[in-house]
Amino acid sequence: MDDPVLRVQSQLTDRDRVLLGWLYDHGVLTSFQIAQALFPSLDFCQRRLRTLYRLRLVARFRPQRADGGSYPYHYVIDQLGAEIVAASRDERPPRRDHARVERRRWTSSRSLAHRLGVNGFFTDLAGYARTHPAAELAQWLPEVACQRVGTFTRREDPVLVRAYQPRVRPDGYGLWAENTVTVPFFVEYDTGSEPLSVLVEKLTGYGDLFATLDRVWPVLFWLHSAAREANLRRLLADTPLRALAATGARDHAATAGLCPAEAVWSVPGGAGQRHRLADLASYVVDAGRAGEAA
Repeated sequence: MDDPVLRVQSQLTDRDRVLLGWLYDHGVLTSFQIAQALFPSLDFCQRRLRTLYRLRLVARFRPQRADGGSYPYHYVIDQLGAEIVAASRDERPPRRDHARVERRRWTSSRSLAHRLGVNGFFTDLAGYARTHPAAELAQWLPEVACQRVGTFTRREDPVLVRAYQPRVRPDGYGLWAENTVTVPFFVEYDTGSEPLSVLVEKLTGYGDLFATLDRVWPVLFWLHSAAREANLRRLLADTPLRALAATGARDHAATAGLCPAEAVWSVPGGAGQRHRLADLASYVVDAGRAGEAA
């Protein structure tokens, strides 16, 4: 019997496998995000995506704009693509309706814009790394992975630490490497819908996590406007913190033509100075050793 997984394996490139893994883990990406992260041009990207679509590895949809017209194609994993990812990870095959459920989830989801925003943060980092050989997005984990027991522990950690259930719900976790430093970080992607006090309260959970792990990593608040970021910084300045909070504003970054890898981050007590993501390595603490990543 012809096995479609085996049949299509030989047609996949390493870049295809990265993309399929991202779609499997992170749900949905636009053609623009995929091109930014993985391809030298949008045209090249679109041609390859059409091939993957014809192979039934990815599915796509195009939301309509309220003011007329449509958005670019949004890509999700198709069933064969999901089976290939599971096989490559030596995981159990996904349910037969996995792709249909995922496609329905995102075509009708009120959280689509938020998910695309979070994923855009990481694809911007991947795109920067693609064009800067000294940089790498070494790891990108979705929210659900961040809540699993043992995700952020090591074999040498005590049993109680390895059994700890994280109480944080970050929008994602990443490990950024550039030149000689690495920076583990969490992302909180802000849409402006929550009171700033709620953002500050999230740092309590991160503080508990870091105290348990005996490690401290930056928590990146990626806000929609510089005005909201300034208000959050004032609130943070008046709050005893158990975790490092770095803030950045998307409108400021867009105006300056910068991405999250570049000098867009402010830290408490930093007098408004903007830091590159790699600069935040100096705030990483690993078992009392500053600047060393996990």
